[in-house]
Order: sequence, then C-alpha cells, then structure tokens
Amino acid sequence: MSSIGISSKIEANVSRVGNPKHGKHKPKLSVREIEVLLAWLRSDSKSEVAETLDLRVCTVNTHITRIRTKYSDVGRPAPTKAALFARAVQDGYTTLDEW
Repeated sequence: MSSIGISSKIEANVSRVGNPKHGKHKPKLSVREIEVLLAWLRSDSKSEVAETLDLRVCTVNTHITRIRTKYSDVGRPAPTKAALFARAVQDGYTTLDEW
C-alpha cells in the first residue's frame, strides 16, 4: 500500500476515534506519527518502514521515540513494540481485525 493510501486510511480512523475505551488520556499523535507507528507495527524493521515511507531510519526512530514519550507523558508508558500495538488498538488507530 502506498503512503498516500496509508495516510488517507489513518485520517479516516483518526476522525472516527473518540475517547479511548479505557478512560485514560490519549496522547495527541500527528497523522504522520500514526502512519509511522502503524507501518512499524506491520513491518519487521525500521529500515523497511523508512524505505516504504521514503524516510531515513533516524527519522523513523525519532517518530517512535516521540510517540513513546507522548504515551509516557499521559501516564500510559509503552516501552515495547507490543505495548505500542496495544495502545494503538486501545486508542482506535487500528483494530485486531486489520491484522
């Protein structure tokens, strides 16, 4: 899927998401951060994400670090890839059916 297709799907998901089901605060992630997060969750490596989204690996790392920081700042740390996947599902950025 092209990054344009991914972006439009993310924007559609973001627009339909209300408050997280768990009642805790949801961090404000940019559309690009969500795009990078979902691409990373679907891939085996950050270099694969960088190639898919036409980014540098250091840029992918920066996005992932910022996402982790934003989750920590609202009291919902996500130190692992699995934890970030759980947060993405909890916050409506993806569903289990999409995987």
